[in-house]
Amino acid sequence: MRVVDIIVKKRDGGELSAAEIDFIVQGYARGEIPDYQAAAWLMAVLLRGMSKRETTDLTLSMVRSGEVLDLSSVAPWVVDKHSSGGVGDKTTLVVAPVVAALGMPVAKMSGRGLSFSGGTLDKLESIRGYRVDLTTEQFLHNLRTYGIVVCGQTADLAPADGQLYALRDVTGTVESIPLIASSIMSKKIAAGANAIVLDVKVGRGAFMKERAQATQLAQTMIDIGKGAGREVTVLISAMDQPLGRAVGNALEVKEAIAVLQGQPSAEFAAHCKAVAAEMLILGRKADDLVAAADMVEQVIHNGAALAKFRTLVQAQGGDVAMVDDPALLPQAPFVETVPAPRDGWIAALDAMAVGLTAVDLGAGRARKGEPIDAAVGIVLHHKVGDAVHRGDDLFTVHARHREQLDPAKRALLAAYQWSDDAVPPPPLIYEIIRGQST
Repeated sequence: MRVVDIIVKKRDGGELSAAEIDFIVQGYARGEIPDYQAAAWLMAVLLRGMSKRETTDLTLSMVRSGEVLDLSSVAPWVVDKHSSGGVGDKTTLVVAPVVAALGMPVAKMSGRGLSFSGGTLDKLESIRGYRVDLTTEQFLHNLRTYGIVVCGQTADLAPADGQLYALRDVTGTVESIPLIASSIMSKKIAAGANAIVLDVKVGRGAFMKERAQATQLAQTMIDIGKGAGREVTVLISAMDQPLGRAVGNALEVKEAIAVLQGQPSAEFAAHCKAVAAEMLILGRKADDLVAAADMVEQVIHNGAALAKFRTLVQAQGGDVAMVDDPALLPQAPFVETVPAPRDGWIAALDAMAVGLTAVDLGAGRARKGEPIDAAVGIVLHHKVGDAVHRGDDLFTVHARHREQLDPAKRALLAAYQWSDDAVPPPPLIYEIIRGQST
């Protein structure tokens, strides 16, 4: 078998066999296939696409490139959750403890933010001492002992995916549905999940800009799940404006804790409850959405979900005093609230503009590996559909340096669009697509 023949076959629109795909994936993972040939193959896949069977074979080959966790000794059925990324998306910080408090173990390997999209690990590291770099043994111990663990992905899980993604990032081959879907699903399967709830964001503040594109990605991941014997549910959710009120690491942790305390945050709380309910159904803990929603409300109301978040933080070395008193979380030295410039209804709020402003403040990174400032960010007091009077608090900027305030204020004011007529709030979730394993 020759690499060039496989490249040419895909270039010309042919369907690759499982053996040919495995030859490419494993050969590249072992360093036997050079970057230039792997890049040519990736470009051929981007231009010609892959069938359902090819995409499943690619996913499973990447799974086989490294360790596959067996969580059966901890729980007979494990449900994982993944978001495709967006602005203000701190859903895991609420959903994981809620579901774990209901007796369903949560083993979550999360990532860091890049550009305008925030990362769960960066948010959790706002809590002093929180460790995200657990070994596989520590990961399994915490899951078995506490029923919850949220940490970074180990290098031993689907290493071929990491290598191929790094190459895609510099060769213009990121925007391929089969490559995106196989990348996400290979990590989830390798991490031991029996079932997966995927939150695919679509809109200005997401990597998927169009509904049709997001739905295609969702269906592809469901098809991979079927081929791999996993159950998958996908929520297609809106990301034209940020999710929730806070954008920035410590600020988002505060908002998540507030939801776990039962404080009102209607839009963000509703999204978290919808994701948690789908996890409970896939996890065989609830028979229907009504029962699942009731269970979620109960553990928030009685404090069990907040207690489980506290357990998570303590188990991974974090300072639980910051959970008990979120005022102890990192705080920016310069904080300024900006009033609304006019009366009217908010017609649009550009999520990407908000996310990029947060990056400029230091809350995110333009390149992998850059340091971030946990304290800085933005709090939005009004969002799409709100009626606002001139002079009302519109947003608050949290900055490290005084000179950052004015550029941030200008960028955020430009992110708002206004209407003289009432504007309905946008939907949180466009659709939920449920698949069953074969």
